[in-house]
Amino acid sequence: MTEPLPTNAPASTGHRGLDALLKRPLLETIWRRRTHRVSQGSTVLAGTMSYESDKPREPLSELEEAVLIAMTGCTGLTMPDRPFEDPATRKPIMAKPNLNMPGRTAGSPDNAQGTHFFLINDSGTYFLRKLPPPADGNKAFSTELLVERANQAKVKILDHRLDVPNGKRDFPAYLDSNRFLSNLPGTTVLLPVVDLSRQYINGMMYILTQPDGARPAIVDDRNFYRSAGVKKWVEKGFLNKDLKVPLGAIGSLRTQIEADLLLQNLFLVADAMGLGAWIHASISPPVLVGDPKFTKDYGPMLGLDVETPKWRIMDLLRWHVPLPRYSNLRSNPIGLRHKGEHLIKGMSPPYYDSMASAVQEVVREKFGEKGGFYTDKALFAQIYKGDYGNRYLSEAAVYSSDVIECVKDICTYIYDTHGRFPAHCDAIHVPGVWLQVHHVDIDYYERFFQNGLTEAHHNHHRDWP
Repeated sequence: MTEPLPTNAPASTGHRGLDALLKRPLLETIWRRRTHRVSQGSTVLAGTMSYESDKPREPLSELEEAVLIAMTGCTGLTMPDRPFEDPATRKPIMAKPNLNMPGRTAGSPDNAQGTHFFLINDSGTYFLRKLPPPADGNKAFSTELLVERANQAKVKILDHRLDVPNGKRDFPAYLDSNRFLSNLPGTTVLLPVVDLSRQYINGMMYILTQPDGARPAIVDDRNFYRSAGVKKWVEKGFLNKDLKVPLGAIGSLRTQIEADLLLQNLFLVADAMGLGAWIHASISPPVLVGDPKFTKDYGPMLGLDVETPKWRIMDLLRWHVPLPRYSNLRSNPIGLRHKGEHLIKGMSPPYYDSMASAVQEVVREKFGEKGGFYTDKALFAQIYKGDYGNRYLSEAAVYSSDVIECVKDICTYIYDTHGRFPAHCDAIHVPGVWLQVHHVDIDYYERFFQNGLTEAHHNHHRDWP
């Protein structure tokens, strides 16, 4: 279950800022939330409202960043509070759709938790590992544990602040006025990217767990609405030939919404701490990931693995790619490796021998006798009271072999036909927004705006020394 902040926590954490944060009313934070773009040390050219800060740039402290990192992390175990049977027929329905059991600070379709964060500050650019929930929830907000877990999560992938080279803050890297205040020295930036590939496979299996007659025949709207590898399953009667769903309509299976929810949580926490927070357009996603179309001008940036499918004559009609030299129009970020470790590993070749192998790996991670979390009785004993965990594991239905084999055929079709997986969305979705957090220039907001700051902003330096 997702743990609430412990009610038996000590009256004080020993840190004035943390104590104030834990006591700040949620509704007050939501109601008073405003974007604060101007950080200490900034210059704003705005006609007669031009402003030049006389305050030095001031990076966030280790603890301030640690609180934000905690807000991206896991908080406890989720609850499988769903029915096992169709009330009309009493037939079993699939009741084990989750891809993970640890819950996070924001919701996720089928608890896919495909969102990864990068943290950017003056000391470098970091990938944030997703740590298991803290063993002792009562100590989750101790200063020592926050900093310790933040250090465990951070993987330094660049020894500098991620930015475009030679100050080329122009389009398509940066948008308009953002370039003057975004990603400046002294600021901390949190950038989400979402691995869609696991939930694409898992969600496709979930779609095909509908009752007889309600399982759709998947068709490919980028290939003249032909069968997406499911012809034999239609002929067998497993799929309904009159109920067609295009791959384009399936899209990303809504997994990308995780990043938006997590960013909003981070925004609210930063504001409640009395920091400036600003969600805005990031560096353009293809530039950020190191898409080959932009590496000549901007370099490798985050250095994700980006696969470019081989051009085929049918790409002219399917994707409007006219010639082989334009094949990188369909390049697909699939993962991130650092010093030989897969920090993000998409579910497709070349990471796997075939799409069938990738689908089988998703199944193994969920249901494998060794390592599958749906076979881990000890895990579910932490979620349920008494023996209800064992009851859930024995009574709740899983994917049938037909569902798994059908999805293998669909995924194999996608990769063989389009040269990439997924074909209708990227494997690694980059939302194109990031959150900047910084110390607000108090004098700027006091000079120009009514009610521009909260008590938390005014007291921040006192409470967070």
